[in-house]
Amino acid sequence: MQLLQMMWEFFKAGLFAVGGGLATLPFLQDIGLRTGWYTNEDLANMVAVSESTPGPIGVNMATYVGFHTAGILGGVLTTLALITPSIVVILLISRFLEHFKGNRMVDNVFYGLRPASTGLIAAACFGVMQIALFNQEAFAASGNLRDLIQPKALILAGVLLIVTHKKDLKDLHPIVFLASSAVVGIMFHLAA
Repeated sequence: MQLLQMMWEFFKAGLFAVGGGLATLPFLQDIGLRTGWYTNEDLANMVAVSESTPGPIGVNMATYVGFHTAGILGGVLTTLALITPSIVVILLISRFLEHFKGNRMVDNVFYGLRPASTGLIAAACFGVMQIALFNQEAFAASGNLRDLIQPKALILAGVLLIVTHKKDLKDLHPIVFLASSAVVGIMFHLAA
């Protein structure tokens, strides 16, 4: 029964995957909060892994949750559930695309979807920043503001913001920033 529930939840997230994997993050966060299959920290870790490895975030998360909860079959079925709506929509659109090519109303619908996708991605960005920079669970437990703020994460985010906007470093390959961040993250983890 839990496998069917997982498939349904990821199918629903797949229905609203307009804008790509980042647009599904608010849905993935909601699934985790409602079901307890993964925490916000798990989601943040999955986003970090997904952004530094090939593969879309939603698919990686569906596979992770499905496998973690129901083994290999769970990983396969939740992944298929997530991508099925996109496949169906693509097949339908491709069948009728020639008929609607240049249709002003269709163009306007797609134009209207852009801000919705942007809003979903912005919400996902805000959610990831909350998880990465602030420890809300520790703050909720203690009520102490010092427990909310994660100084190492804020320092790292500030350094990355400065470094990525420095003119001579802007041209570096993104893998340099990923590798550097991984090294600093490991050092922070070992120092804790």
